[in-house]
Amino acid sequence: MAELDIGKHCQIDSCHQKDFLPFVCDLCSGVFCIEHRSRESHSCSEEPVKREVLTSGGSTCHPCSFQDCRGKEVLPVTCPHCEKHFCLAHRHQDDHKCEKLEIPKPRMAATKELVQKIVESKQGTKAKGRRGAKNSATAAKVALMKLKLHAAGDKGLPQTERTYLQVYLPKESKASSQPMFFCSKWSVGKVVDYAASLASLKNNNNILTAKKLRLCHPQTGEVLRMDDTLLSLLAHAETSLFNGGNVILEYLDTDCTGLDDVSDYIAQS
Repeated sequence: MAELDIGKHCQIDSCHQKDFLPFVCDLCSGVFCIEHRSRESHSCSEEPVKREVLTSGGSTCHPCSFQDCRGKEVLPVTCPHCEKHFCLAHRHQDDHKCEKLEIPKPRMAATKELVQKIVESKQGTKAKGRRGAKNSATAAKVALMKLKLHAAGDKGLPQTERTYLQVYLPKESKASSQPMFFCSKWSVGKVVDYAASLASLKNNNNILTAKKLRLCHPQTGEVLRMDDTLLSLLAHAETSLFNGGNVILEYLDTDCTGLDDVSDYIAQS
């Protein structure tokens, strides 16, 4: 599959870093990376206009509360934790450095024993066909090497920050799965948005009444929290997620907490 050319390079000559979600200065209209998005960092030549809530034709524009961001949204995008308004680029907790961001605690303790049995049974089946994979650690390394050969993602990400995953796509998709890599510091919400872009999937997560794209656990089918980071999920053994492993991307109703049957996805691998 041909790689998608996503993002733009920072206009600072000494930087030129590629960002798949570049920032556009609303004063000088320049394109910059996250480090040079502020007026001071790219020495903006335009004079700033006094920031205020604008009204036009009876509608209100809601300015982003993130420092140095001048983005505005017609509809309010409120963080449910700190209750401040943000633009779409800073709507996730880790993106606007939410003052009430909490480190996720280990979850799914009740299903740990069941998950372990499933993992052991699958490893036993695969061991018969792959004699070189003598244990789960070796099997994980082999899966990771295969993913690195074909995975799509932002080539500007440092190797040390990449997490490789085999993403099983929604049932209505033409392809059953696609190898991808993401930044380990990203939240699940950002991973969902980026995966949808790579796989050319319709993403209506900002529409209240539409079905939402959700990332699900490959063995239990549980919906992963949008505010959790990949780094935190990989750090907890209870989640059974690892670099080079699988995840499932599916359209679900807003109140749905998980998939009924994950075998329809993983069985195709």
